Amino acid sequence: MSTLYFESDAPDDVRRPCVYDGHVFVYAPRASTRAFTEFARGLIEEAFAPYDPREAQFELPVEKFVEIVAPLQPHFIHHPESKRLIATILEDLGCDADQTYFDVPRMRVQAHDAYLTAGVGYQLHPHRDTWYAAPQSQVNWWLPVFPIESESTFAFFPKYFHRAVQNDSDRFDMYEWNAKARKNAATHVRKDTRWQPMAQEELDLEAEFRVVCPPGGLIIFSGAQLHATVPNMSGLTRFSVDFRTVHTDDVVEQRGAPTHDSFGKGTTLRAHLRARDYEPLPEEMARIYDPEPPADAVLVYKPEPS
Repeated sequence: MSTLYFESDAPDDVRRPCVYDGHVFVYAPRASTRAFTEFARGLIEEAFAPYDPREAQFELPVEKFVEIVAPLQPHFIHHPESKRLIATILEDLGCDADQTYFDVPRMRVQAHDAYLTAGVGYQLHPHRDTWYAAPQSQVNWWLPVFPIESESTFAFFPKYFHRAVQNDSDRFDMYEWNAKARKNAATHVRKDTRWQPMAQEELDLEAEFRVVCPPGGLIIFSGAQLHATVPNMSGLTRFSVDFRTVHTDDVVEQRGAPTHDSFGKGTTLRAHLRARDYEPLPEEMARIYDPEPPADAVLVYKPEPS
């Protein structure tokens, strides 16, 4: 059974084990989270000017929309201010800045209806992040940038948290994904042909729950949660941001959520940066999960200079 904790004052050392057991934490907007989403909103509005970003899809051909989003996402992801604001959120939520490491944030764009469901606006199918070579101790932090509705959020499928799902994650290679799929996202406009791990059994998609929170609200959950994008029928494009964290004690002790059905090759750990000073996670910790990466492997994705 999964529990929703609203505005919990549990310290991080208590919250993390709860997250690993399938529980979800939701926080109201606070100064640190508002600063992060307002920064993202400013970049989005600047990129889409003079259009309202949430309504631009009704004014622009999809190719032009993608032309705007394609540079916007990496600009936000790798902006120094994004890192600083994430570190501020982590401190605000009681994380140890010396032992907490975060991956660079993502900016998600989900258009209304079927305008754009591929590439930079990919509609995520039911999946666990651990199918994509994430460690069992990964914690996900998700925030909406503009107001959202039940028809424009994402869904959890908690009945599968402690139950294995047949899937083909054994075919997934993190380093091949870094080398090819991530940098080619913007080339997929009408149809997304990038292979991604998926469930190989029929799922009970009615057994879901959704969380709606205001801009700057925060949802924290395990990377092992089975979750998916809700088909956006809200009438507006949804913009959200998210990032992932790991704690070094949990990485070293291999603590975390169940990983009974995750078989991807490689690890995402090398992309994580220390909250204190943005130093990369020590290589010896990554090698606990990936002892001998190929010599030519693209261990961490780095966008090409624009």
